[in-house]
Amino acid sequence: MSVSDFVLTPVEAEKFESPARAAVAVLLPTYCEAENIESLIREIQELKLNVTIVVIDDSSPDGTADMVSKLNETYGNIVLISRSVKLGLGTAITDGFRYMLVLRKTPDYIVTMDSDYSHSPQDIPKLVNIAKKGYDLVIGSRYVQGGKMKDWPLKRRLISRFSNVIAAVVVGTRLHDCTSGFRCYSKRYVKEVLSSLHSQTYEIQIETIRQAHLNRFTVKEIPITFVDRKRGKSKLTLAEFHAFVTYIIKATLGNFVLLLKRIKS
Repeated sequence: MSVSDFVLTPVEAEKFESPARAAVAVLLPTYCEAENIESLIREIQELKLNVTIVVIDDSSPDGTADMVSKLNETYGNIVLISRSVKLGLGTAITDGFRYMLVLRKTPDYIVTMDSDYSHSPQDIPKLVNIAKKGYDLVIGSRYVQGGKMKDWPLKRRLISRFSNVIAAVVVGTRLHDCTSGFRCYSKRYVKEVLSSLHSQTYEIQIETIRQAHLNRFTVKEIPITFVDRKRGKSKLTLAEFHAFVTYIIKATLGNFVLLLKRIKS
């Protein structure tokens, strides 16, 4: 299955839809993950979940998309969304959400994770099982009791901790890991919140938590072990850090506007 440039109407969606309704979708944003994607997809398949795997690839020059297409010949439950340029993690996740919602058989749970083995596919069932208990957003957390990080230098750990403290204060939540990308969203959450998501890059992780907070969705953190990119190279850039700071400023201003509205009412 392949979707070019992600312009998908409900009628077109039926063309790409899996024949059976999957209970779980796993969204895998990719850019140059040829080294990882085949083994990652095979491990997800071995979990024996009723799953659809959606790969959102930004025209990787290393042949990632070709590998995904070949794997679908074997499994038949993989969707490839090929985008013509590198558009960022935030838009990759929201494009994946949009694809899910135009299907006639939307999965009950949508998991997002990195494609580089920073997140273990073995933890997917843990996230989904907690979501089934009634949570709308389940976060795989490095910073709750039992959560761990491997192979991260002290500087990265300090930056991550500091960023999460700032994000939690701005959002108004007691969550410990607002920037984790390993998550499980309920169908209900995605349907209600998607139109409010506008992030381009990594700030999507904070924006989705803020929307959960504003809309009173239930959120739960569970411990995971985060491994600093077993394979591949880091993609974090100054532009993405700038996007994070910009979003924090916008969210702070947004909180101020909400406060003024409450005072006036």
